Amino acid sequence: MSSPKGSSDPIDPRLVRKLADILKETDLSEIEVEQGELKIRVARQLTAAPAATYAVASAPVAAPAPQAPAAAPAAEAPKAAAKDVVSSPMVGTAYLSPQPGAPVFIKVGDRVKAGQTIMIVEAMKTMNPIPSPKDGVVAEILVADAAPVEFGAPLIAFE
Repeated sequence: MSSPKGSSDPIDPRLVRKLADILKETDLSEIEVEQGELKIRVARQLTAAPAATYAVASAPVAAPAPQAPAAAPAAEAPKAAAKDVVSSPMVGTAYLSPQPGAPVFIKVGDRVKAGQTIMIVEAMKTMNPIPSPKDGVVAEILVADAAPVEFGAPLIAFE
């Protein structure tokens, strides 16, 4: 073929092939050249579909996780319901001792008196002592130290 100057076809196929070769060599996706009024743009499609496939596959994996925690409280509920239970009066974090490293307020088998502090629930950075509502013997401590608790969550059970 002839050069673009003076020919009826303004596009030089050699220039297009040269631009395509440059795309392959440099791994570019697009190149554009402008000479006077002539403007040539050469582009190629890149295949990037496999990344989207992995994103779709990960969604079903996350779905079973919420089911496991829901089953655990259901298993504990009948156990606590069978006894006289003290429930949390607020949402917060339960602590079984007054400070880290200190002895716990109560242990299983301890006899407690009404008004005696049985644990602390921290809410909004305030330590709230939880008093025993009655005299009794601690049958079970239903919450772990530093565990989050909801309003009405069982804390201890009396015999």
